[in-house]
Amino acid sequence: MDPTDPTDLAAFARDLPKAELHLHLEGTLEPELMLELGARNGVAVAFGDAAEARAAYQFTDLRSFLNLYYRSMEVLRTEQDFFELTGAYLRHAQTDGTRHVEVFFDPQSHLVRGVAFGDVVAGIHAALKEGERELGITSRLIMCFQRDQSPGNALDVLATALPYRELIAGVGLDSAEIGHPPREFAQVFARAREAGFVAVAHAGEEGPASYVAEALDLLEVERIDHGVHAADDPALVTRLREGGVALTMCPLSNLRLGVVPSLAEHPLKRLLDDGVPVTVNSDDPAYFGGYLVDNYLASAEALGLTRGDLVALARNSIVASLLDAAAKRRLTDELEAVAAGR
Repeated sequence: MDPTDPTDLAAFARDLPKAELHLHLEGTLEPELMLELGARNGVAVAFGDAAEARAAYQFTDLRSFLNLYYRSMEVLRTEQDFFELTGAYLRHAQTDGTRHVEVFFDPQSHLVRGVAFGDVVAGIHAALKEGERELGITSRLIMCFQRDQSPGNALDVLATALPYRELIAGVGLDSAEIGHPPREFAQVFARAREAGFVAVAHAGEEGPASYVAEALDLLEVERIDHGVHAADDPALVTRLREGGVALTMCPLSNLRLGVVPSLAEHPLKRLLDDGVPVTVNSDDPAYFGGYLVDNYLASAEALGLTRGDLVALARNSIVASLLDAAAKRRLTDELEAVAAGR
């Protein structure tokens, strides 16, 4: 293998067994499927074709992205739609060598349009089970609360989700971060944990490092999604390292939304070198120009990541997953064998 050959590096990254822990299913809605579902469901789409849609994916910040994101997902109406959306993502994941996925979905954005919670979950769950049978990809499903909606609404959604508890592993917190600190959802997360859900939360994407600390202290989360601004607080970095708290970072997303001015200035490498269990993920790949391996390779090029760094990122993704200890050991052993053989 030529260490300077980007083709070899891409093959190396694809071959590594790994997990994806920060992926919004609605953010995998490629323009072609959006147009197809819009036509099938009689929902008007703002774009004439896929090329026009992709050309419109120019964002200045998280809010400008979310405006388009929520408008585009209006084509998702039936259980079959969610089944097809999830299946399309899993086929991408397989080509990237992804062995386990932990995927988010946003029920509030569907309930408000009259889509039944049960239809959303049934379509996703059926596709995830098919993905395990046919593609060998294990999975966990995480339900996110939108932080720009009220905590009261989140509690209502939590109550709606309880009959589906066996299908949903965890809860998260996403959407527009500025002005919506984690503390607003402390009661929601306390009730979710009491019901047996694992807790994670977006924090420190656009919001400050203090939001990361709040998510740890008040929401009692097991992972931080994004966590870019955690790097601004040395004491918090120490806490993350010593506590083994993983960050599910999304480099291409952060670049496209202006969270970092360039990938070369992303704190991922610095945090990894500091011993924080950083992971790489794709967030909303249909909108941000890249799935999981694209994020690995873009980060490697911009930050000078070594093959050892890529192995560490893959290992972190397995260790930070919600898999049981035996499954983590199997995947980690497989990763080490592949890395040693390459």
